[in-house]
Amino acid sequence: MNAQPYMLLFRNTGPETHQHLSPEQRQQLVHHWNAWFEGLVAQGKAVEGQPLEIETRIVSGHGGSRVVDGPFPEAKEAIGGYVKLLVSGMDEATEIAKRHPGLAYGLMVEVRALTPHCHLGVTTKQA
Repeated sequence: MNAQPYMLLFRNTGPETHQHLSPEQRQQLVHHWNAWFEGLVAQGKAVEGQPLEIETRIVSGHGGSRVVDGPFPEAKEAIGGYVKLLVSGMDEATEIAKRHPGLAYGLMVEVRALTPHCHLGVTTKQA
């Protein structure tokens, strides 16, 4: 099998998503989430994963002339973390995403292939 890199990007992960859970339910979710990730690592399918802080900064405009600090009202749509996979393809990455325990609590998982071929021609390199 020729493993291909994919990213699982997690959305709708903020505190408001889990505030209705009891402390025991939160702990159970954390346990299941960690077991899901650690199982992927043990299988050699997850390369890395990391949550992202809610605080954010957007840089735009010519020469970075516009800098705006967040979080923003649309934070539910912001990426709250990721897992990098090495799998056989989109179908396997999707099946892994479908097993994420956070889906039952509103988590959304975006599945994206990493590619060395930027549409602009920018040189990229896999780590």
